[in-house]
Amino acid sequence: MKSKLFFLLAVSFTVILLDQISKAWIEHNVSFYQSIQIIPNFFHITHIKNTGGAFGILAEFNGFYFKTFFILFTLLSIGVVGFFYWRLKPNQDGPALGIALIIGGAIGNLIDRVRLGGVIDFIDVHYYSLHWPAFNVADSAITIGSALLGVLIFLKKW
Repeated sequence: MKSKLFFLLAVSFTVILLDQISKAWIEHNVSFYQSIQIIPNFFHITHIKNTGGAFGILAEFNGFYFKTFFILFTLLSIGVVGFFYWRLKPNQDGPALGIALIIGGAIGNLIDRVRLGGVIDFIDVHYYSLHWPAFNVADSAITIGSALLGVLIFLKKW
């Protein structure tokens, strides 16, 4: 039980730390809406704030109720995913990693929502004018954790 808790805390804390350090660097070194070209026509660092959900869904609704909704939804999601984590058997390392990444990413974005009313995004991947919505380290952890769980479920390893 202690090793299970240690693993969750270690992975989640690492994600939160990397996420918050990268966002702090962006906040202090890249002006809002400034874009720094890294790889021409493919990758920029662009400082934006997403007040909506994933991919900016519902971002146009920017009132107190929507901010509260996103915070409560995140807390509920962390609780549900945490419940599944505690039900894992000790030898289920793959699902444990996936869930820990999701929890760390969710907490990283939750910190921004509480502190700033939205999430700092800055990783801008595109092909010329075709842009994927900007994202951050926390979003990456959530995506990787979810993909890992999806693969494990598909392979019937969970």
